[in-house]
Amino acid sequence: MPTHPDEREKNVLEPECGRCPALVESRTCISWGNGPVDADVVVVGEAPGAGDPDADTWKGGNHTGFAYTSKHSGRRVRSLFESLGYAERTYYTNAVNCFPEGDDGSNREPTPGERRSCRVHLETELGQVSPELVVTTGKHATATLLAFDDESLDGFLDRVLEPFDSRTLGVRVLPLLHPSYQEVWLSRLGYTTETYRDAIAEHLP
Repeated sequence: MPTHPDEREKNVLEPECGRCPALVESRTCISWGNGPVDADVVVVGEAPGAGDPDADTWKGGNHTGFAYTSKHSGRRVRSLFESLGYAERTYYTNAVNCFPEGDDGSNREPTPGERRSCRVHLETELGQVSPELVVTTGKHATATLLAFDDESLDGFLDRVLEPFDSRTLGVRVLPLLHPSYQEVWLSRLGYTTETYRDAIAEHLP
């Protein structure tokens, strides 16, 4: 069972952040980064999901205030990095820190403006942690890291497991599939769960 973070690990940067009015309306709470501040790896997700306030433990960042604490994505990503020996060496955060609610109550894609507003928080976190590697999960997280260098994302799947260097942040970035879509795309990209994990391990510091 992957380790769930505790209250001491949360990195609250702007407690009452109101940069994005639509996100203020849709969120239950802000989903902050969490983990050791001397981590070797920072995992950047896209945004917290709606979550499940009635779950025993894995309620999701929209209810816990911790990035990557949902039953599906949170457990899967944390389990992956624990299996790679990085349980105590990984910090988790998001490109967008608040739940972006769609018309049906589920997640919508965060807008470019919302990603831009949250970049200041991510830049602060990366400066505090100073990781050797940033892992982005999904296209929006990857687009956020590219935007630091004024680069756009064309064809996310072509970027998966293809590291690049962020000149502005001075860190290597490794794009991965978002855990919600991992099962759909792994075989199409020629990976099994085991070979995908092994490929990730080759890039870890």
